[in-house]
Amino acid sequence: MNVRLKRPLASGYKSNSYTFASYIARCIQLAMVMEVSAHPKPGNVDRTHDYEDTRFEHFLASAVSIYPVMENAANSKSNGGSPGVGSLIHSAVRESAKWQNGGNTHFGAFILLVPLAIAAGNIFQKKHEFTIEELVSCAHDIVKKTNVQDAIEFYKSFETAKVRVNPVDEFDLQDSSSLGSLDEENTTLYDLMEISRTYDLIADEWVSGFERCANCGETIIKCMEWTNESDKFGEPKLDVNDVVVYAFLKILSENRDTFIQTKFDETTADYVSGRARDILLEFKPQRSGFNAVRLAVEEFDDELLSKGINPGSTADIVIAGLFIALLGGVRF
Repeated sequence: MNVRLKRPLASGYKSNSYTFASYIARCIQLAMVMEVSAHPKPGNVDRTHDYEDTRFEHFLASAVSIYPVMENAANSKSNGGSPGVGSLIHSAVRESAKWQNGGNTHFGAFILLVPLAIAAGNIFQKKHEFTIEELVSCAHDIVKKTNVQDAIEFYKSFETAKVRVNPVDEFDLQDSSSLGSLDEENTTLYDLMEISRTYDLIADEWVSGFERCANCGETIIKCMEWTNESDKFGEPKLDVNDVVVYAFLKILSENRDTFIQTKFDETTADYVSGRARDILLEFKPQRSGFNAVRLAVEEFDDELLSKGINPGSTADIVIAGLFIALLGGVRF
């Protein structure tokens, strides 16, 4: 995994924890806004498409609302303590719900962003530069240190977020007695992710060390270099919107979106990933940029929207990748 990209922190930021935390929180907010704004992003809410109960504006409100939570996360210590990862995730869900009535907008993203924010804060406390590998390795260490209280707080957040989930034999999310079982069996939040990893893409990110997030961040950083190149007609081959859509399609093509799998089935999820792969076979950034596939992406978007198929887990990975890329100095 080629993620050893050393990038300086943006100039003008002093080496005190408050300023670093503020910078990290703003990178998170911008990543969330950039992801939901990208179009056409097949099947998901974007600047031109809403769902019946969840609108583009709901995602914007959610992105704005969680600033203090993410700033708090960036100021947290990686060796545990209060607030823990579970509590911070729960806080992010509560803040998002206070500011919009569109339901679950970013639950999966919060699960990824909280440990990444803690990791970034801890790294920037010590030095001015980071590698993507250092960031995700630190985040992985953080989630492996989660405890029972983190698991309990995480379970409580499901009711607030109204998240669609697969049933877990060991701990039923619909059964309040599961909270007592978590305590009795000393089950940590990381343990829950290990239980869920085979059918939940976000859980697998925790256990696999945020590998997809890292790859997505690296993809975005590399693709942004193409935004300064022009095709034979003098038109830009890619802009930042194209880069986000490309990153989305790439993640979707390589992974079964478990949000689709939960809502529909594995066959539907595999079909969607296959369509994304087919489209990317025609993507030639060094020749025609995004123009060669734009119509196909728009048709794919229309198809998924008409069927109510939304690759939500893929969007969460892209948000985390955008956050990493922004920390790496990407600007547009």
